[in-house]
Amino acid sequence: MYLLGLDIGSSSIKAALVDAKTGKTMGTAQAPDREMDIQAPHPGWAEQDPDVWWSNVGIAVQKLLRQTQIDASQIAAIGISYQMHGLVALDAAGKIVRPSIIWCDSRAVNIGDTAFRELGENFCLSHYLNSPGNFTGSKLKWVKEHEPERFAQIRYVMLPGDYIAYRLTGEPMTTVSGLSEGVLWDFSENTVAQSLLDYYGIDRALIAPVAPTFGLQGRLSGEAAASLGLKTGVPVTYRAGDQPNNALALNVLNPGEVAATGGTSGVVYGVVDKLVSDRQNRVNSFAHVNHQPDAPRIGVLLCINGSGIQYGWMRKQVAGDGVTYPEMEQLAATVPVGADGLSILPFGNGAERMLGNRNPGAQILNLHFNRHDRAHLYRAALEGVAFSFVYGMQVLQELGMDVSLIRVGNDNLFQSAIFSSTIAQSMDCRIEMLQTTGAVGAAIASGVGIGLWAEVREGLGALQVERCYEPGKPDSAYQEAYERWVGHLKKAMF
Repeated sequence: MYLLGLDIGSSSIKAALVDAKTGKTMGTAQAPDREMDIQAPHPGWAEQDPDVWWSNVGIAVQKLLRQTQIDASQIAAIGISYQMHGLVALDAAGKIVRPSIIWCDSRAVNIGDTAFRELGENFCLSHYLNSPGNFTGSKLKWVKEHEPERFAQIRYVMLPGDYIAYRLTGEPMTTVSGLSEGVLWDFSENTVAQSLLDYYGIDRALIAPVAPTFGLQGRLSGEAAASLGLKTGVPVTYRAGDQPNNALALNVLNPGEVAATGGTSGVVYGVVDKLVSDRQNRVNSFAHVNHQPDAPRIGVLLCINGSGIQYGWMRKQVAGDGVTYPEMEQLAATVPVGADGLSILPFGNGAERMLGNRNPGAQILNLHFNRHDRAHLYRAALEGVAFSFVYGMQVLQELGMDVSLIRVGNDNLFQSAIFSSTIAQSMDCRIEMLQTTGAVGAAIASGVGIGLWAEVREGLGALQVERCYEPGKPDSAYQEAYERWVGHLKKAMF
């Protein structure tokens, strides 16, 4: 018996098969082979076609089945991880009304900020744990204001993972965790955020019925089964946003545990056991996958939009065709810490919450044509993203979170020793790398939904620490490079 996990990212769709008995990963696959496009019709906008996600789900699943040679009839459950904060709008026939407004789109910032002021900061932080900000609810309000003809067609509002689950099962559903990440959940009332919907003039009926994070959320329809090469009736038993799910995959479930990821965006995610919020909205608090009203589990999320997307741009535009990330790493390692004075700000992918929703843009600073070459650019790019993590983690420390131990997966930017060591050295923290992925975590979590395990930790028993990054002896070069980088950031913002 096997468990299938799907991870719906903005760069690619990943799929994983896990042995339900041992928790061992049998195989992983992804589609497409190159990163999916993000459309930007206007500055600060970011959109994707949800049907492209669905098409690549089929490609990834079929690729995975061919790779593993596992009999599709042995798949017992499906779990879904997905890019957070997006808006998918469907009409009464289940057709997409407009392209999805995804996580890094910043068009709704002013709408959310106005709601925060007018509803009252204390009210929003006590009920939603956040400002309505640039989240799903505010993005829907933007559609209502600017595209009334499209808004009138909407029957259901969904998050990206809700849409994939809908394509799998034909049943429109969402979760408490999902609604909280869209700032559409009222923690004080323990229900959908009716107060925010009323303020925005949005009908509660547009919100899909709420399903449990773990448990039956529908079964694979005949149409979907035929499309994916699976059997009809497989239960979908788990869904969560990519960062709560990434934390789950890394066995970060209880208070004091911290996870991080360095994908298209960069994230540090720590779990606390109380309803907490940041009055400056530099970080955000959402219901973790195991949150219960009588046993709060809140994920405090630091998100950096300009992260892996910056280094991906560097590979595509500077390194050129055929150059791999390991080759870039090897070249960057020939340059000393601090890249000989070159600094790069990675903030070129929308407004940054930890910077007060400012968008200073990406900048290359102190470039000398007779001194710096590609190796310096690669190192400065890695250090620039790492320093943005350090800058944000200091905010978490201000809120009382311990970041002395961070768990990460063996993928994305954390595969870079330069990137990981820069964070470990600058923060004086230990980084543990585990061999897991979001898709693997979603697969294991689906086993809880069908009763294989009483709790998800039982299914995570096969996890092992593969590599550790330790801070080592104090090195002033890191501190000097970081302080120089912060100085450039402050000039860019003010």
